[in-house]
Amino acid sequence: MKNKANVAGVSKPAQSKGQGPMTIERVAKEAGVSPSTVSRILNGTAVVSEAKKKSVEDAVAKLGFVPNPMARGLAGGRTFSVGVITQSMDSPFYGPALRGIEDALDPAGYSPLFVSGNWQAQAEARCIDILLSRRVDGIIVLTGRLTDAALKACAKKVPVVVTGRNLKAPDLFSLNFDNLEGARLATRHLIDQGHTRIAFISGDPQHPDAIQRLAGYKLALEQAGIVFNPELVVQGEYNEDSGLQAVLRLIASKQPFTAIFAANDQMAVGAAHGLLRQGLHVPADVSLVGFDDLPNSLYAFPPLTTVHQPAYEMGQLAAEAMLKLLAGTKPQLQVPAPRLITRESCRRLNG
Repeated sequence: MKNKANVAGVSKPAQSKGQGPMTIERVAKEAGVSPSTVSRILNGTAVVSEAKKKSVEDAVAKLGFVPNPMARGLAGGRTFSVGVITQSMDSPFYGPALRGIEDALDPAGYSPLFVSGNWQAQAEARCIDILLSRRVDGIIVLTGRLTDAALKACAKKVPVVVTGRNLKAPDLFSLNFDNLEGARLATRHLIDQGHTRIAFISGDPQHPDAIQRLAGYKLALEQAGIVFNPELVVQGEYNEDSGLQAVLRLIASKQPFTAIFAANDQMAVGAAHGLLRQGLHVPADVSLVGFDDLPNSLYAFPPLTTVHQPAYEMGQLAAEAMLKLLAGTKPQLQVPAPRLITRESCRRLNG
């Protein structure tokens, strides 16, 4: 029967010229330590001197030994994988966040397993079951609709990092962007340009960030002494077509407006197309502000004024928080504050 040290070997052992398969025992012999010490160093669980650690690393490099992550997991109780529940794989917002997660996990030897919840709590719950069955070491949840109770229950099984929440529990860390302040900045910018009839294209009212952005819009109006008009609020679904349709409904309502704040860049782009269909141009006829600062917003026509939300950095921070939880330390991380990015989609209102 193989001992524990052998488990941390390779699924297809590397071959050394004329010397048979590469094994953890040969690495141990080269480094002058025991096989169990090699296994613990490779698993990241050893408490040894830097000199001993370096001797093992040098032996691994010299012999070309390639550890098998699954075998290491069996030996050390870890699979070196992290489950990631996103909402839509093809989202221009979540894409950079996933890349940020991958870039932060890779240097630490962890691999992400991506699954989509599609903004459905039931689907997200199934995603958690799937990831737990794969024995992931932790789970990152990008926003979503899982209840706080469900996230806390999951954190009793594996460490959890969640974005878009303010939540505290053992083995759970949350990261939340200040959507209210971002929306207030966007609306305030339009007010400072002389606009008082500002329409708002909101997101799905069940999304926490959509609720916060509507609140930020209302707050800016209140601070400027402008009476909130619910007739100027139209709902979208955070995609381009819903922004276009929202503008068509807004124009059909006959409510006068000189500016639009859309709760994300995708809806802002759709809104610009909707205005153009009605013979209206941005910013000559209507000023327009988005939210998120997606990469293609710089290349919209005209380039879109928007609120920068650091999607890539958010992914990095989520992964870094997960690595700290897995190391048994408490993350001390904070999402950068929102910033208004001014471009060419707004103009000062004359008179």
